Amino acid sequence: MPQDRAALGAFLRSRRDSLTPAQAGIAPFPGPRRVPGLRREELALLAGLSPDYYSRLEQGRQPNVSTAVLDGLARALRLTEVEHAHLVDLAEPTARRRATKVVPVQRADPGLLRLMVAMDHLPVMLLGQRGEVLATNSLLTTVLHDLRPGASLVRFLFLDPVARERIVNWEVFAAATVATLRREAARRPQDGRLTELIDELRAADPDVSRWWDDHRVLEYTSAAKRIRHPVGGDLCFDIEVVASPQDPDQVLVVYTAEPDSPTARLLPMLASWGREVVGGEDPSHNLGS
Repeated sequence: MPQDRAALGAFLRSRRDSLTPAQAGIAPFPGPRRVPGLRREELALLAGLSPDYYSRLEQGRQPNVSTAVLDGLARALRLTEVEHAHLVDLAEPTARRRATKVVPVQRADPGLLRLMVAMDHLPVMLLGQRGEVLATNSLLTTVLHDLRPGASLVRFLFLDPVARERIVNWEVFAAATVATLRREAARRPQDGRLTELIDELRAADPDVSRWWDDHRVLEYTSAAKRIRHPVGGDLCFDIEVVASPQDPDQVLVVYTAEPDSPTARLLPMLASWGREVVGGEDPSHNLGS
């Protein structure tokens, strides 16, 4: 079975297994059930497909899938918009999904860099494909870690013990990161470097394998983040994500704090402390070119 068709079948099975007949709005077919989720025949009925056709889809034996079929499956499985888009990407013909390690180098979006400079009172980073750091400001370095352009935020999150020490709700962010990587892998199956990164992380961290196998998918989104800082103590941020209109593979990640909150009052002190630690280094030292 081609790898992409195996991924399509695995995603369909995972969503089918997680949806009960009651949640789908139908009476369960008679007979013993091995799992609480939908049977193939039940999902086929809901999606308006023959059981044989759906079986071929899940077993990776259906080379081409129409938009109408994918829309029907998305409705039947109660998929979110992100999951629906993921399903469509997985169903792309095999010829369009061949991986290569020759991937163009991303350049930081100038407009997003200007936004970063304007928000130097907040921790900010610019991320590109595969979670690669395109730029950060000095306050991000002080609050989280020194992630210079070219570093991998994903590798830091899973392979650097500092991440688990500093991010209080690490597990929430780590699981969401795996779901984001799965979504990115379906969008850009030709990115061999992304495939290598995922394989590396799955081999290095059993949590990654566990979260990868649940087939959850997410886009970058806003979230709450708690940092335990060695100088500032506990810090609470709302992470806001700004996408580039020119390049959807770049996002500006901004750590915002409620006005006059303990975290907001601490940030100027942390900025001053950070400048002293690096010897007054120019805060633009981490801006990408």
